[in-house]
Amino acid sequence: MRSRKIGPKTNKLVPEKFAWGRDLLIGARIKHARLNRRQSLRQLADIVGCTESFLSKVENDKARPSLTMLHKIVVALGISIAKLFAEDGDIGSPVTVLRAGKRLTLKTAQLRNGKGISLESLLPVSSTVLLEANIHHVAPGGSSCGFIKHQGEEMGFVLEGELELVVARKKFSLKKGDSFFFLSHLPHGYSNPGSIAASILWVNTPQSF
Repeated sequence: MRSRKIGPKTNKLVPEKFAWGRDLLIGARIKHARLNRRQSLRQLADIVGCTESFLSKVENDKARPSLTMLHKIVVALGISIAKLFAEDGDIGSPVTVLRAGKRLTLKTAQLRNGKGISLESLLPVSSTVLLEANIHHVAPGGSSCGFIKHQGEEMGFVLEGELELVVARKKFSLKKGDSFFFLSHLPHGYSNPGSIAASILWVNTPQSF
């Protein structure tokens, strides 16, 4: 597999498949959800613990929050990260096919510097109720930047690279081919300690992430 450099100031290599799909711009969707709840920027910023200026940049797609901060924002707005992927699907078909290279991706903070996470959506969120499935692409040194907890169950399968998973303060080192399962109400976070990008198939139920 060919590789490419992820920045002029690093010699770490990332597989070419790390660049894929269509970038998802979430600012307008977050703003719409906030206005529907009649919340001001200041009110939402106080709830999630960030500055009003930063939140304004997120809503205008000029800044990307970390995965943990993004989760705080959607919880405060009464939605889920899955709903940010929602698109109009083919209602008349019994099967929805999302082609490789054409799926929506949501990038979190620091990706341009080589340390970030992108979520590649595998499901037509507008048609699903119980499942949420993404491929988490994690750059070398990338992390969730904190811990998340919510209701439900989740499992994962490491497709490529390494993953350091922390659940309820216990650390688990995972490599390609390893799978995991845990209850979502336990505080959890992760990072990529390896030198190449990691890709993890991640499934949640219900859509509470």
